[in-house]
Amino acid sequence: MTDKQGNRRFAGIDCGTNSIRLVISEVLPDGSLRELNRDNIIVRLGQGVDATGRFADEALERVDAALATYADRMVGYGVEDVMMGATSATRDAENREEFFSLTARHLSRVKDGLCAEVISGEREAELSFNGAVMDLGELDPQERVCVIDLGGGSTEFVVRTADGAVDQAYSANMGCVRLTERYLHTQPPTKQEIAAAQDYVQQLLKDVQQTVELATVERVVGVAGTMTTMSSLTLGLTEYDPERNHMSTHKLEDFRATARDLLNRTTDQRMQLGPMHPGRADVIGGGAVVVDAITTLFLNQGLMTITISEKDILDGILAEVVKRNR
Repeated sequence: MTDKQGNRRFAGIDCGTNSIRLVISEVLPDGSLRELNRDNIIVRLGQGVDATGRFADEALERVDAALATYADRMVGYGVEDVMMGATSATRDAENREEFFSLTARHLSRVKDGLCAEVISGEREAELSFNGAVMDLGELDPQERVCVIDLGGGSTEFVVRTADGAVDQAYSANMGCVRLTERYLHTQPPTKQEIAAAQDYVQQLLKDVQQTVELATVERVVGVAGTMTTMSSLTLGLTEYDPERNHMSTHKLEDFRATARDLLNRTTDQRMQLGPMHPGRADVIGGGAVVVDAITTLFLNQGLMTITISEKDILDGILAEVVKRNR
């Protein structure tokens, strides 16, 4: 379907462990994209999955309601094709077929036969990289860029040079929801809880470094909700501002300080911070443990800054939809 100017419209949906997001864009005559709509709904799909191995009934109900809203929106905009990526929580759940059935019910309103697609950890990392670097500008072709996508159930690391000569990716099972549910049971967490979470993250970082050469990284880009929320807080903003966040650069020491401050707050104290989303306040401590470890690792290697991108796997998914419709 096209709009009055003949521009075709497509959409991407990213369903992660904590949130489900939608982007709708139209393809302009010169091939560029014009964004028409972007939404984020916290659904906590990964609620309890780490402990039970199953999606909770109430989590599936929240996804059902969110997708009903998104399907209405896509139909209203005249979207002709959409890709919905299902990531970490969906790879783990025993009752994932219930999830895929409800996604098919909603997505088939846009195009017959569609349902969510399982994305492997490595593919997730690749899509995140492609989205994150869209607006980095002209890079040294040999500069090694590491994109880190910190989600609810997993964190993806991908390293490439600007000319695509190096392609290393790894998905580690450490995310804000997973770590909070497994280790951080007190608000604020006790020293013992924090230490256990830190030990777990350090072990997984060793696994990451078996596949991804973090020691030679020259630029770090962080994406997804934990990273962008911490960006707003590090900037000292009183409310969440995606335009200020996008392509903002922070000293790693300052970013780490923000993470440590969040970890030692209660949920209510985090909510008093203007940029904090209500659906993130109770789990961002788990993300803070990951950020603390990552920033420390890069500081020890002599890196000084981290760049934050509001574009990530969602934008990479949209690019895939456009590509398959050319």
